[in-house]
Amino acid sequence: MAHISVETRIEATTQQVWDAIKSIGDHVEWMADAEEIRFLSDQHSGVGTTFECDTRVGPLTTTDVMRITAWEPGNRMGVEHIGLVTGRGDFFLTDNADGSTTFTWDEELTFPWFLGGPVGEFFGKPILRFV
Repeated sequence: MAHISVETRIEATTQQVWDAIKSIGDHVEWMADAEEIRFLSDQHSGVGTTFECDTRVGPLTTTDVMRITAWEPGNRMGVEHIGLVTGRGDFFLTDNADGSTTFTWDEELTFPWFLGGPVGEFFGKPILRFV
């Protein structure tokens, strides 16, 4: 299992950042590896929302099936990967004293054998951190 944790500071309030990330369909605009999102559930936000995400990292492409597992406006969005790549992840938003937000992406993923399994996880980790 590959554990990825990335943090960045954003010059906006947590509410402004939440407003930008709460539209799951728009994640393709700011996530470098996401190419297209198709909803599989009638709902498009909140816990239980299920969708497919066409993902490209370098020459590798896959369609990742995901389900939203946590929805805490202004604070946290959790996701479960239930397709070929499995695992769980969270986006966390933290207020900073200067009005900015710390955005943390924390994820644990397991890759299938044809994407290299544990070897793919080892080599994929730095690439996913970069993405």
